[in-house]
Amino acid sequence: MEAVLLFFSLFLALLVLGVPVATSLGFTAVSLIWKYGLGIKGIAPNFYAGIAKFQLLALPFFILAGLILDRCGISKRLIKLVSLLVGPIPGGLAIVTIIVGIIFAGISGSGPADTAALGVILFPAMVAMSYDKSYTSALIAASGALAIVIPPSIAFILYGVITSTSVPALFAAGVIPGVIAALFLIIPSYFIARKHGWKGERWGTPGEIWQAFKEAIWGLLAPAVVLAGIYGGIFTATEAAVVAVFYGLFVGLVVYRSLTLKVLYEIFRDAVLSSAVVMFIVACAGLFSWTGSTLGVMDKTSTYILSLSANPMVILILINVMLIIAGMLMDAISIYYVFLPILIPIMKFFHWDPIWFGVVMTLNLAIGQITPPVAVNLYVIANITNLSLEKISRGVLPFIAILVTALIITIIFPSLSLYLPAVFGLK
Repeated sequence: MEAVLLFFSLFLALLVLGVPVATSLGFTAVSLIWKYGLGIKGIAPNFYAGIAKFQLLALPFFILAGLILDRCGISKRLIKLVSLLVGPIPGGLAIVTIIVGIIFAGISGSGPADTAALGVILFPAMVAMSYDKSYTSALIAASGALAIVIPPSIAFILYGVITSTSVPALFAAGVIPGVIAALFLIIPSYFIARKHGWKGERWGTPGEIWQAFKEAIWGLLAPAVVLAGIYGGIFTATEAAVVAVFYGLFVGLVVYRSLTLKVLYEIFRDAVLSSAVVMFIVACAGLFSWTGSTLGVMDKTSTYILSLSANPMVILILINVMLIIAGMLMDAISIYYVFLPILIPIMKFFHWDPIWFGVVMTLNLAIGQITPPVAVNLYVIANITNLSLEKISRGVLPFIAILVTALIITIIFPSLSLYLPAVFGLK
């Protein structure tokens, strides 16, 4: 019991003191390895083992693909096409934001990346149409959060690696809940915009729509190429990430001719920095998880949670509340590595489908990306808009409520997550 208390109290104390999550995870692991004599020499091999997995190669490649496709101008063309289709209805530009968020989610797989891509273009456009700044920022952040639910999702890759669950099955499982969450976001957007008189621009003429479609077709095809290849058995999810990179380079260098050597240098630099941060968190979180498992911390915690109630719904509610709170304090990568070793035995005990549970957990983490104090998407949009986090947080509350509603529906109706994996023969 001493190890359990020390394990979690040291980690939480470091978080409260403002120590970065990755450092908190690594320091806690190393401290307990030293205290309980688990072998200092085992730190380096376990640190390396956390990232030396073929499936994890997809992470830096999807990060790179998202940056390439954003910088080559696809997001601008997608926004133009959807704007012409949505027209001047109440909340027109808000609806454009959500729809483009769905499409771009199928390209990058990263919530912060989607938020940045949408924010740079749509925030100035919406403010020019008299949309409230805090509302606009919150909407863009919420739309960006869909990226970790709609495939290809970096979050699902991590979940699949940790739980040994099929990544293609998880990708398929996230489609319907992700689209439902997006459609639910449109509801408050429409009524809030109608109340304030915020509208879109104008309907496009058939000629304008056709021209915009031809320009945006490469963006629309990007997720289709990746997912068709995976489900057609042409390549794995990891190989799909590499295909996405070369697809983006082809579009940027040959089709749009918008990528210069300078831009390519900036893209690769940003991809390296982002990938290094992600993989460092993965390595530290993996060491933390190994330490907890070796000391029996994870098993004891699982046993304690199961002792609270024999009712699976009660335990499921407790888990979801715990994950939402964790999402307010930690990044998604760390949450997977900290909580899944505890949750996997509970999943097996209640015979919960790991694919369905992966979607439920990931939806929780999507909500966490827009829930203060540690809300990565809000920080990204605050950076772009120069608004304070406090102002943006006031505008995000209705979107949090909507995403929680989508989460509840996903929990109550597992078939929403399991239908497509069954159709593709992945279950």
